[in-house]
Amino acid sequence: MFKEIVGIEPLGLIDSANLKLESFADNLVLHTDMPTTDDEIVKRIGAADAVLLSYTTTLTKEILERCPNVKYIGMCCSLYTPESANVDINYANSKGITVTGVRDYGDEGVVEYVISELVRCLHGFGNTSDGKPRKAWSGIPREITGLKVGVIGLGKLGGMVADGLNFLGADITYFARSEKQEAKEKGYHFLPLDKLMETNEVVIAALNKNTVLLHEEEFLKFGNSKILFNIGLSPAWDSVPFNKWINTDNNVVYCDSLGALGGKELLKLPNVNCFEVSSGRTQQAFVRLSEKVIENINTYFKG
Repeated sequence: MFKEIVGIEPLGLIDSANLKLESFADNLVLHTDMPTTDDEIVKRIGAADAVLLSYTTTLTKEILERCPNVKYIGMCCSLYTPESANVDINYANSKGITVTGVRDYGDEGVVEYVISELVRCLHGFGNTSDGKPRKAWSGIPREITGLKVGVIGLGKLGGMVADGLNFLGADITYFARSEKQEAKEKGYHFLPLDKLMETNEVVIAALNKNTVLLHEEEFLKFGNSKILFNIGLSPAWDSVPFNKWINTDNNVVYCDSLGALGGKELLKLPNVNCFEVSSGRTQQAFVRLSEKVIENINTYFKG
């Protein structure tokens, strides 16, 4: 049992999970607002030996150096690689601190977001981001059937999006670190990134946080009259060529969160579509997140 567990920011866990946390510690402190400085984070952690946090607060080496009692850090958010994490995992591990995270808890909502926005775009449903009636993408309403869609990053989320669009009749190609046999069996074709960009009308970036693959050459290959989705947690592009591409009237980009888009100044553009929310943060996702956070702590004690 931990002496003290501190949730240093809102965690997004359901009530039953918060009750379960009480059984893991002599003392449980869950903060309901965001810390704004490193000093405040250190103060909140105090002498705690277990820390929980979501994706909006960063635990740097400098902060952890000031919190010598920490033995366990539970990330109540996605953890893919140490490099993309909001915790200095390499430093933590060097000090014997266990860091856990979760994966694949909010993907279903993101798949629904992509399909919903793509259908609205192709058919011309609703209004544009500046409030004007939306026109069908090609002038005449279209189905997803036969649409050429390229997915960059065929991990769990990218694969689920590809499967959903394939079910609706899209022609799927993808780029990943290597060709995937399972994708080949589904009829998805692997393409080099430059070929994928020039082949598809719609490109969906499903990359890990802080992974940038779209540079000037890729946008030149992509060209105009194209649709770009970014469903990662940070921009998949260099800002200069992206800004040039998106300022062309006949291109359009969709991002659910501002973090994926990259900056508030882009929101004023009529062909930028961003709800400034995470489409993966659904009622069901909070349940899956909570279950995985609790299971991580159970596994830690069993180990």
